[in-house]
Amino acid sequence: MADVAERAGVSTSTVSRTLRGLSTVSPEVRARVEKAARELNFAVSRQAASLVTGRTGTVAVMVPTLNSWFMGAALSSLAPLLRSAGLQLNVYEIPDLAERTDFFEHLPARRNADALLVFSFDLTDEETARLDDLGMPVIYVSQHVDGRPSVYVDDVAGALHGTRHLLNLGHRRIAFVQTQGASGFTFSSNERLLGYQQALTEAGVPLDDDLVVSTRVGDKRAAAEVLGTLLSLREPPTAVFAEQDEVAVALIWNLRKTRIAVPERISVLGFDDQPLADWFDLSTVAQSPSDMGREAGELALKLIDDAEGEHGRHLVLPTHVIPRSTTAPVAHARDEGERGDRPVSPSRHRSS
Repeated sequence: MADVAERAGVSTSTVSRTLRGLSTVSPEVRARVEKAARELNFAVSRQAASLVTGRTGTVAVMVPTLNSWFMGAALSSLAPLLRSAGLQLNVYEIPDLAERTDFFEHLPARRNADALLVFSFDLTDEETARLDDLGMPVIYVSQHVDGRPSVYVDDVAGALHGTRHLLNLGHRRIAFVQTQGASGFTFSSNERLLGYQQALTEAGVPLDDDLVVSTRVGDKRAAAEVLGTLLSLREPPTAVFAEQDEVAVALIWNLRKTRIAVPERISVLGFDDQPLADWFDLSTVAQSPSDMGREAGELALKLIDDAEGEHGRHLVLPTHVIPRSTTAPVAHARDEGERGDRPVSPSRHRSS
């Protein structure tokens, strides 16, 4: 820094103010300092700066997986926001119980970040208390945690509106397909099931446990087994609400493979509005992880700058039902005709 100051003809404190982006430096001086820094290949040492400011210049993110559309979209909007504020992004992927145990035992984010964003984890009370002791803002994303800053969509309301869409089309036998094995995401899963149940109860439709089934994401055979279970019921469903678009697409693929028309015989609704929902013309409940990542990043920046800020603030983002070609009115009359339920006249019977 002293070398940069000498070449630019300014003090080291002016170099510091310039490279920290403070507005107290004139444009002419800023240009000289930046030119000198480039010529000397000077880079700010974050470790040295943190000794002065008490900040690391890093925001940490804790995620259950990076192999998901949701995480990719959220981090893609979060990272540039942090970069524009001069902050780096450090990601901790916690895919299994062993990694989770190690993370909470050692808390590697401590003293290595200015804030921590926790994405889609069902934490125990003990784990939440451990994060409370980090001494930095902890923002919960895609979930709400009482008394802590949270950014999420109302999964209950989203599933309720999605189920209402199917009810308004005349469906009364509506199945709900949950996911299993998606570490960290059972919070949203349980909330969406609750919204589905609330909509049925509101419409006076009895809850039927046989219509709530589970499958694995990205597994066509598992989706086929789920369909086999539902279609072998005494009263099979006329509509299926899948809690993720990927599951809905796997169900549609299997239905069409077995010549069961969608939506003529069975309507299918997803949740998320991933790009593949548009490609498959899938009706779905849309959420925006990009907006969620951006809002979480902006909240983190505010709490880093204001230690006394609203640490119990909740930001609830909207969901929207997007009707496409995979949902349609239930066709009672047509189904009865196709099954031969209408009586055959005696004359026609004799002539045959």
